[in-house]
Amino acid sequence: MFESAAFIISNTDYKKCPKPDLPEFAFIGRSNVGKSSLINMLTDKKNLAKTSGKPGKTQLINHFKIDESWYLVDLPGYGYAKTSKKNREAWEMMISEYLINRENLQLVFVLIDSRLPPQQIDLEFIDWLGENMIPFALIFTKADKQSINKGQQNVAKFRKTMKANWEELPPMFLTSSESKFGKEKVSEYIQEILES
Repeated sequence: MFESAAFIISNTDYKKCPKPDLPEFAFIGRSNVGKSSLINMLTDKKNLAKTSGKPGKTQLINHFKIDESWYLVDLPGYGYAKTSKKNREAWEMMISEYLINRENLQLVFVLIDSRLPPQQIDLEFIDWLGENMIPFALIFTKADKQSINKGQQNVAKFRKTMKANWEELPPMFLTSSESKFGKEKVSEYIQEILES
């Protein structure tokens, strides 16, 4: 779907990110949600984003240029990561400043583990995006780790939980990095936004 993907730069400060002259799509989720695997699956590059069995591997704002026409941004995970409170607070500051101030940011993809019931930490982060008027979509990962039916039931549970606070729900995608399930739908959605 996407022809070329190249790593550009890593940063701790949104002000040092590439010039905001191309549309940008950011990917974020709880540590260990399978973000790097999903990015590699979407771009068809095995080692574009570094995958790790150890949560909290991404600690910087990573920019990848896709097809010379937009940026894919890999953000540090939120939640569990074996690091000091001070480090965690610095990450949170770095992420929130990037999300609030990055003018060419089109959309944030929030990754959710499709095997789990709705987690408070995900819901809080989504509410924060809403409060700050940051557009987002949800990608449910690891669909291959259980039946698609079970994954869809968990997506439905998440939808139901969100309805308590949200009038309008964001787009939701069920994916698997292993089987590439959902790849086309996510890619088409990015394409649609780029074309609009």
